[in-house]
Amino acid sequence: MGKGIQKHASKMKRFIENYKGKEFDLIVIGGGITGTTVAYEAASRGISVALVEKSDFSSATSAATSKMIHGGLRYLSTMEFALVRESLRERRILSNIAPNFIHPIPFIYSIYKRDKTSSSTIKIGMLLYELFAFDKNRLWDKSKKMPSHKSLSAPDVLKLVPKAIKKDLVGAQMYYDCISHSPERLTLAFIKSAVKYGAEVANYTEVEGFIVENSRKFKTVKGVKVKDKLSGKSYDIKAKLVINCAGPWADIILNKAKENIDNQILRRSEGIHFITKKLVDKRIFTGATAKGKHFFLVPYRNHTLIGTTDKEYIGNPDAYHVTKDAIMELLIDVNESFGNQEKIAYKDILHAYGGLRPLVEDQTEDVYNTSRKYEITGEKKNGINGLITVEGGKFTTSRMLAKKAINKVQRILRFSKHKSISKDTYLTTSNIENFDDFIKIKKNQYKNFPANQIEYLAKSYGTEIDTVFTIANNNEYLLKPLNSDGENLAQVLFAIKNEMALSLSDILLRRTGIAQLGHPGKETLEKVAKLAAKELSWDHKKMELEMDNIEKILKIPE
Repeated sequence: MGKGIQKHASKMKRFIENYKGKEFDLIVIGGGITGTTVAYEAASRGISVALVEKSDFSSATSAATSKMIHGGLRYLSTMEFALVRESLRERRILSNIAPNFIHPIPFIYSIYKRDKTSSSTIKIGMLLYELFAFDKNRLWDKSKKMPSHKSLSAPDVLKLVPKAIKKDLVGAQMYYDCISHSPERLTLAFIKSAVKYGAEVANYTEVEGFIVENSRKFKTVKGVKVKDKLSGKSYDIKAKLVINCAGPWADIILNKAKENIDNQILRRSEGIHFITKKLVDKRIFTGATAKGKHFFLVPYRNHTLIGTTDKEYIGNPDAYHVTKDAIMELLIDVNESFGNQEKIAYKDILHAYGGLRPLVEDQTEDVYNTSRKYEITGEKKNGINGLITVEGGKFTTSRMLAKKAINKVQRILRFSKHKSISKDTYLTTSNIENFDDFIKIKKNQYKNFPANQIEYLAKSYGTEIDTVFTIANNNEYLLKPLNSDGENLAQVLFAIKNEMALSLSDILLRRTGIAQLGHPGKETLEKVAKLAAKELSWDHKKMELEMDNIEKILKIPE
């Protein structure tokens, strides 16, 4: 059973606003899932750590996921058995330490005559997958037990998924993996856990360069030069070691240290998703396009999340945005491989989002077949002391990546080898032994509120659900549901006061899910904006600017 940590985390504060020149053992660059797990792993082992993120936490790749925590069934076809086993083990660990965020869900892996992979090969793959997941039910929470896979006939599939195409359907394999309720809030839970152990963090703090000492053979990094994007002030932050966890920006950060000598270019893959109200089901449906690439139809908050693409992106990651062409490409692929007479129309898309995946360089021409393994490079590989760079990886394996990275940090700094506690310790706000029982208790405690609202908030906030209700101070206006999930203005207030939310996009897309299903409506947007303006001391011009910005983000490309 896991070790608990304090029930309620303290308020998050941007350390940069009161920075007085402290030297840290470690500076982490990047506030996505990789950087936050690294910061947590370091802080929980007694290493003094500062994390800086140039935008908001989980605002790029970590927010552009298919909302799944899975073993990577398709990596069996590329013989990456170690990656599959590691992913399945980490799936179990995340289920243990973050029970409010990670939940088992059935997948239906459809099989058609046209598929490049035969039915017998898929069956062998499923047996291997089960073998690699031999410890899947060694869970702290027995309510999350995962059944074994089973074969489905074509009639079985059509009974469960009536909108699956009947022609040439052979059958399916039904198996279990996990869904992530909110990757953004899961990332935030790692940050809160890091802060609990003493990490100092700051969003909207951009690394502009490095503090470097030169010798004949090596440059030695002694810290970073950052700019607080809110105040405009610049700071030098000193550290014994810096770790670059900037994801798709990792090469750009590394080149700042190398001062543009022998520039390194990271390979990037674009992945997009869109959300529609159609095709809602209780199971994830996996299909294959005519080109052999897989897509997922994911049930998400009474909507369907559809993704993902895997296409090489060339250019500056800062310039990346989702295009209509990219959406249409995915839409056409899905419509050709799923749905009967009724297909998804472009007008049915309520929200579209995308991001860039950092990939470890590989010999494959097509990024779809490029490995999702990770690399921890440095310290002297690039002729630079004092700087480690992490590249590649995926959400599911981020904790293990962090563990290995901090093992390396301890060796470089010659620190005492404190044992990692991350696999045996609940994340902050996730200290829940049985999630089903927790839901029942909270529904009874808040019996005047809709049951689905309590369940949604319990998944989002875990043991902090009580703090969210308390912050409303029995103000019915703050607790009035803004959508069918019961999200409310109390969450907005909580995000600003406790979770370092500084913009409407922070609030609507990352601290809450109010705009994750698409535009929440003008009335809701104005309510959130007015409360944010009051709490963050925005004038009318600033509030209008924030509203214009979120409108642009939520607009479906034309």
